[in-house]
Amino acid sequence: MDNFVINLIFLLAVIADLRLGDRLTGDYHPVIAIGYLIKRGEDFLYPDRENPRKEFFAGLFLTIAVVAVTYCFVKILLFTGLFLGIYLYYLLFFYLVYAVVACGGLADEARNVLLTLQSEGLIAGRTALGRIVGRETAQLDEDEIYRAVIETVAENFSDGVVAPLFYFWLGGLPLAWAYKAVNTLDSMLGYKNRHYLYFGRAAAYLDDLANFIPARLSGLLIIAAAMIKGRNWREGWRILKRDSKAHSSPNSGYPEAAMAGVLGLRLGGDNFYHGRLVKKPFIGDPLNQVAGEYIFEAVNILYSGSIILISVAVIGC
Repeated sequence: MDNFVINLIFLLAVIADLRLGDRLTGDYHPVIAIGYLIKRGEDFLYPDRENPRKEFFAGLFLTIAVVAVTYCFVKILLFTGLFLGIYLYYLLFFYLVYAVVACGGLADEARNVLLTLQSEGLIAGRTALGRIVGRETAQLDEDEIYRAVIETVAENFSDGVVAPLFYFWLGGLPLAWAYKAVNTLDSMLGYKNRHYLYFGRAAAYLDDLANFIPARLSGLLIIAAAMIKGRNWREGWRILKRDSKAHSSPNSGYPEAAMAGVLGLRLGGDNFYHGRLVKKPFIGDPLNQVAGEYIFEAVNILYSGSIILISVAVIGC
């Protein structure tokens, strides 16, 4: 197989994501299929009666099964494409790379929240934000919406761009999509309410483990992007070192701290999740007043960090 052609297709696929977001997948994105598999598995496996031990092992089995099925399905799909013809393989490779990276879609969603807030008002802005965050949005004011979007851009830079490309580099598309399954499991099951406290524990732990290196790499890429964009990368480095562990997640604090530092903003703070107040420390210092323009700044850093990573990946292949 021609490595030059594969590298070219990889580059075209990630450029398509940067330019088009999710427009080529729409309602047929593979993550939707993974989510359907998780939901059906939960309906079948969740114990009828409250039992923490059974809930944990049922969730563990579901987590292992979904990740294994995803890995094997992508492996078989690519093998089948190669068996039926090299051009079909190239098409599948392009689609799976394009769909596994989520930079353009994340940028579109972030800009959409800002534009909706500015054009349609606070209530519409809260609704738009609710589509991309897990926190409750009904009581958020304008500044809190801005902060939530910037935090989401930083965190999902790690989950949606750095981690998939990191695992693609380690083990190709099957491993990259196995990571995507882990991340989807955590987003659906990794809540700390009574229903998912034990059932989703394995998914949450596996997601923490899978994101350990990508999250830290994401913080460094945000600082590197800030250097290129002429932002205050030294402040980003200072806040990264100081506040990266000031987060309930063992990983999310790294990209959020780096983003808060390079933009000179204070992020974090308490939020409501599923009716429960979750107290969180602040990240960063309020050197600047949060405003809509910083969403565009965060998106620019998202793109710059993605381009740095993609360039390194292409050169290293």
